[in-house]
Amino acid sequence: MKILSILIVLIFLQNCSFDNKSGIWKNDNYTANKDKNYLEGFETLSSSNQSFNKIINIKNNFEFKLIEEIESFEWTDQFSNSTNNYNNYIYKKQNNLILKSKKFTKYQSDDFILFENNYLISNDKKGNLIIFSLNKDKVIQKFNFYKKKYKKFIKNLNLIIENNIIYVSDNFGYLYAYSIKESKILWAKDFKIPFRSNLKILNDKIILANQNNDLYFVNKRNGDLIKQIPTEENVIKNQFVNNLSLNKDFILFLNTYGSLYAIDNKTLKINWFLNLNRSLDLNPSNLFLGNQIINHENKIVVTSNKFLYVVDSLSGTINYRKNFSSFIKPTIISNYIFLITKNDLLVSINLSDGKIIYSYNINQKISEFLNIKKKSVEYKDLMIINSQIYIFLKNSYILKFDLKGKLLEIKKLPTRIKTYPIIIDGSILYLDRNNRLSVLN
Repeated sequence: MKILSILIVLIFLQNCSFDNKSGIWKNDNYTANKDKNYLEGFETLSSSNQSFNKIINIKNNFEFKLIEEIESFEWTDQFSNSTNNYNNYIYKKQNNLILKSKKFTKYQSDDFILFENNYLISNDKKGNLIIFSLNKDKVIQKFNFYKKKYKKFIKNLNLIIENNIIYVSDNFGYLYAYSIKESKILWAKDFKIPFRSNLKILNDKIILANQNNDLYFVNKRNGDLIKQIPTEENVIKNQFVNNLSLNKDFILFLNTYGSLYAIDNKTLKINWFLNLNRSLDLNPSNLFLGNQIINHENKIVVTSNKFLYVVDSLSGTINYRKNFSSFIKPTIISNYIFLITKNDLLVSINLSDGKIIYSYNINQKISEFLNIKKKSVEYKDLMIINSQIYIFLKNSYILKFDLKGKLLEIKKLPTRIKTYPIIIDGSILYLDRNNRLSVLN
């Protein structure tokens, strides 16, 4: 009987979908769609501070505080909401593919999708806005703003939606508003200089920045310029995109020069600014790179190509700095930061004092979980869902950890993920690599 049991286990392992040929590891039966490592080339730069690369076990008696789980019914911002920080989302966790749409477009789709009032909004590199009705299970509108003279150019669009109006900026310097209900442009403005940031909406204003690091405040009703704030221009352009985040007091702006600005929400005056690109290396290649800034209460978290900074939003004081570099933006839940470092470490930090709660090697966790040889994976996104850590991989696997860093489950998505996932009404939505919408619950 014992021999029979061993044979059954061996047969199971041989046929398990998570063996060495499963595709879970980097480059195993999977070729990334030329996804760019924005921090590539910066690991060899001289620095007096070595990147953190240490395993730290969680204390036996440590307990995370209870975290409220949120039902999400809209996703109107590229980064979920005005703070850029994810919530602890509710997912029904049945892992059923309940909808797979027809192909949205034959062109390359953007990495972000939005959702409001049962409409899913996406766009492609030809400049098409695509509105898909979840109720009707079909694309109900396609709109292209661009004339023939722009036909051969790639269009990089940034979108935000409010009350069925999509606000769009592009890499030519246009900003326009498109009404889904009226199926038409409400207004359009040409600011001449390419825009290079996400968009935020604050009351009656749209906030965005151009490639010269000028910050714009625009009337969302007619597109008129309300105010413009110039900041340091970085002559050498890199792949980092200006980033905006809002809290109850300030508009937070991180430019490509590495300067973080806090602008008063009411007066639109600069309250403080701080440069995070301090270096003795004057080489022109020593450019600032980072992820989207996130904020929680009075704390701002910035991950650059070298460090993680936690900044007090009221004073601009750096509370602490860690030798962490992350490929994807971290997440703050309650008083804890969760992030993945460039050294493949899953790290949890106490937001208040900067103490590391734990640090585990993700590749080692996968290797031990599947009992296979350790290799490397590539990360798409990190979210907190059902009070668990969900790590989406670029090859369409999901790693599920508990909050204490224990790997609980490895699942493969039914279709190959292209866009960043969003959570709507207990379901996971994303476009696959064939530009089809997949809905899982």
